[in-house]
Amino acid sequence: MATTYTWTVDNMSVLQTPQPDFVVRVQWTCSGVDGEHTASINGTQGFDDVQGDTFTPYASLTESEVLGWVWEAMGVNGKENAEATVNGQIQSEINPPATPTAEPLPW
Repeated sequence: MATTYTWTVDNMSVLQTPQPDFVVRVQWTCSGVDGEHTASINGTQGFDDVQGDTFTPYASLTESEVLGWVWEAMGVNGKENAEATVNGQIQSEINPPATPTAEPLPW
């Protein structure tokens, strides 16, 4: 079964300049579900400059718009790397690593 990923915005930090309620940091979660197995990671992405081509007032922001900023700021493979980390956690649940069994000491 393929893993389904869900990204959410958990919190945003804002400044009042250069625009009122200018987003400077986003806390996010990437969750994955593969059948009965789930995993998630959390992260924070900061922004150094104006997000997007035009300013969107805070009250008008959508989660998909903010997540677009996050993914862009994460770099070329940032989103895929986060999802791969979640998938790795799920695969570890499905196929836990083998642990060696302890043998009794000879004395």
